[in-house]
Amino acid sequence: MTVAADTRAPAPAPAPRNRRTGTLARSRRREAIALVMPSLIPILVLSVAPLVMGLALAFTDARLVRHPDYGFAGVDNFTKLLGNSFFWDSLRIGLIWTVGVTVLQLAASMGLALLLNSGLRLQGLTRVLALIPWAMPPVVVAIMWQMIYSANGGPLNAVLGSIGLPDDINWLGDFSTALPAVIVVGVWVGMPQTTVTLLAGLQQIPQDLHEAASVDGAGAWRRFTAVTWPSLRPIVASITSLNFIWNFNSFSLVYVLTAGGPGGKTMVPVLFIYLEAFKNRNIGYAAAMGLVLVIIVVALLAVYLRSQFRDDRAGQGR
Repeated sequence: MTVAADTRAPAPAPAPRNRRTGTLARSRRREAIALVMPSLIPILVLSVAPLVMGLALAFTDARLVRHPDYGFAGVDNFTKLLGNSFFWDSLRIGLIWTVGVTVLQLAASMGLALLLNSGLRLQGLTRVLALIPWAMPPVVVAIMWQMIYSANGGPLNAVLGSIGLPDDINWLGDFSTALPAVIVVGVWVGMPQTTVTLLAGLQQIPQDLHEAASVDGAGAWRRFTAVTWPSLRPIVASITSLNFIWNFNSFSLVYVLTAGGPGGKTMVPVLFIYLEAFKNRNIGYAAAMGLVLVIIVVALLAVYLRSQFRDDRAGQGR
């Protein structure tokens, strides 16, 4: 009995092209890593590393002294923080400041962006003037507004006196006016960035949509609510989130204007943490405060962005 020989051809060897493709892919990955590293290293060194260090310090009794000697404190800092009414009061003031500045910034910037997009004369000059607050350092802005708010011959009181109103108001020293006065400065400082962003969004809206709405008899307000606002919603969500974070972490403006006074009426959380860390020298306790603030801001932004995305999906489904 004879066994038939296997006449099947042997399997072909893998094509060299596969090896070349794999080598090219690895080369591209190395190039991508090399391009990303110059920007990634500063982020790791200046942002991630301090965040991790602060997280570790929050669970210690560290103090800012010449020869630090600290140990693990567990959750003692957080337990102490729960009973610190001054911290929670600063958090309440900080939320009032942040929400007030963010909302008013959005409203004022939207109006200014619509005005700049309306084709008025000297549009280029107007846009440059609108950017002036953005170009000024916060310390310079604070000093300028201190002069405007001055109770002794300040321009604001002079204008009020010229129209028969009280002209001796201590705007930054009175309990009832200090926080609103600081909020106004915060709105003025942050308007340019928000205005430029909204203006860029307005210029991307097709003019055909406004013309079609006008043909249907829609007025200016109806065109804004039916065409402009829906088109700007993603931009508004993004810039509002960024403004919220920026305003909540505001320090230099409030510090120079009032240093948290009078009587703590403008003591925002970041300023409170700064004083705890560098005046009272309780670094570990201050780090615990900072960690709590990060958690609160992330939670608030998560709720806000989730509601925005839910509204966007609902609008797309209609």
